[in-house]
Amino acid sequence: MHHDHRPSMSLDIAIQKAQMLADIRVFFAKKGVLEITTPILSHAGNTDVFIQSVSAQFCHQGQAKTGYLHTSPEFAMKRVLANYQVPIYQICQVFRDNEKGHRHNIEFTMLEWYRPNFSLENLGDELGELLSITLGKSLPFKRYRYAQAFMDTLGIHPFGADIATLKATALRHNIRLDMGNDKQGWLDLLFSHLIEPKLGFDLPTLITDYPVATASLAKIATDDDGFDVAKRFELYINGLEIANAYDELINGDELLARFLQDNTERNNLGLPTMPIDMNLIHACDKLPPCSGIALGIDRLFMVREKLDDISQAVMFITDKA
Repeated sequence: MHHDHRPSMSLDIAIQKAQMLADIRVFFAKKGVLEITTPILSHAGNTDVFIQSVSAQFCHQGQAKTGYLHTSPEFAMKRVLANYQVPIYQICQVFRDNEKGHRHNIEFTMLEWYRPNFSLENLGDELGELLSITLGKSLPFKRYRYAQAFMDTLGIHPFGADIATLKATALRHNIRLDMGNDKQGWLDLLFSHLIEPKLGFDLPTLITDYPVATASLAKIATDDDGFDVAKRFELYINGLEIANAYDELINGDELLARFLQDNTERNNLGLPTMPIDMNLIHACDKLPPCSGIALGIDRLFMVREKLDDISQAVMFITDKA
């Protein structure tokens, strides 16, 4: 059998990626955002039901331990932010198990940054500036409410609709998966199959005002129609999710409650429960009001270079690593 040892990314493209990373570092240096490095290997893991951590065995003082490779540097970065109280960013490798495909690799490069005393609006503006630098052209954002995207594309209001309506909409579009009585599951299904693939072809699009069930670590607020929504946005370009931002929840008790709830759900779904990062919970008391964002570097680079497969945007996909 012939073993192909070559990188799946060409030298020309690698030179372009190095340039993009250099541009990002200059951008943050000019703005006085501090570059930091936090551990990839942690005792705690991500409790999010939709994100699976890669576990790692290690030895500490003769004791066998199980740790987790971070799915994002969020928890450690928030511990730093609570202490330093200055804007910080990081570019690092992160790991999400069971994610493969033309746009997914188990290991990928993430840019994450936190801005004390920034609103989501401020952060959206800064993301726009970063995109104009990395993509070499200034593109205005289209800001699009989650509920509006459903109404325009599918003719239903996602917060008002009942499960029967969501199921009928899925069947009408030949989606045969059954999410049972999980309303958010149905919304996620319809969004990922019917709305997401069409987003951001005309202009980079920020989807805002998400359902509360998707809040993860975001604050909750009330929208103009009186529905509770999560204070977060996602950036889509050419049908690809590029970035995910939150007005960060900084209440430790509320955060702990969400983690415990996640673990209960994991248990119900037959997924392993995850050790909770109590260091993060304790740090919450000292966190300044802040907004944070995670951006997929490899995906942004795919957009920049018009690449259609993630293998062209990284040196070696996990299968070949």
